[in-house]
Amino acid sequence: MTDVDAYCRELEAFLCRKNDGHLVRITGPAFERVVAWAQQGIPLKVAEAGIDRYFERYYRRGPRRRPVRIDFCESDVLDAFDTWRRALGLSMVVPDSAGGPDVEEPAPGTGRSRRSLASQIESAISRLTVLRGSDQAGPVIGAALETAVRALDGLLPEAPRARGDARDELLLRLTAIDAALVADAARALSDRERAGLEREADAELAPFRPRMAAEAYAQSRRAAVDRLVRLHFGLPEIGV
Repeated sequence: MTDVDAYCRELEAFLCRKNDGHLVRITGPAFERVVAWAQQGIPLKVAEAGIDRYFERYYRRGPRRRPVRIDFCESDVLDAFDTWRRALGLSMVVPDSAGGPDVEEPAPGTGRSRRSLASQIESAISRLTVLRGSDQAGPVIGAALETAVRALDGLLPEAPRARGDARDELLLRLTAIDAALVADAARALSDRERAGLEREADAELAPFRPRMAAEAYAQSRRAAVDRLVRLHFGLPEIGV
């Protein structure tokens, strides 16, 4: 079960860091809002990702004018939660229309991105190349990053003219490159790192586990661990 007070303290500290040390307390209605996030099962890192989204937009608008309050970030936090839930294949619990007990509904699927495949591939190559030269991932998974970049380079000439079935096939190949990269990154983890990510995945899924069949939980847990591996090394999602 989520420690709500600790959850609020962590988000308050995170918000303080994002506000360059300016402390904005989470109290009153803001506290109730954050408690609701915890009760929905929004993982701490997912809430932080939503706050990051808000700050990215805020900084793009020009110099900061005032410290950001937590309630400004709610829509971004909920959007980040929806994205996380869909990625892990989690259902959401909604009230029954007849006023009966809550029922589960599948998380809505995501449509495939319609932005230029060439731009997707070029963006992925750029980000992987930067990672390859970084201290974060380069020394540990440099070979896997090089393999992914070469594979993407091979697809780039096909991307501008890919339509219909050819485009779908190219997307499948991008998905395969992405999966192979994440698998290689997971194998590069130490036993201690892997165990830590697995514990984190279990903690994220704990609020949902009682409603999940064993097979569904196992699938969502694998997806959660893969997501955490991606975050651990800073890997982009190729083809998304």
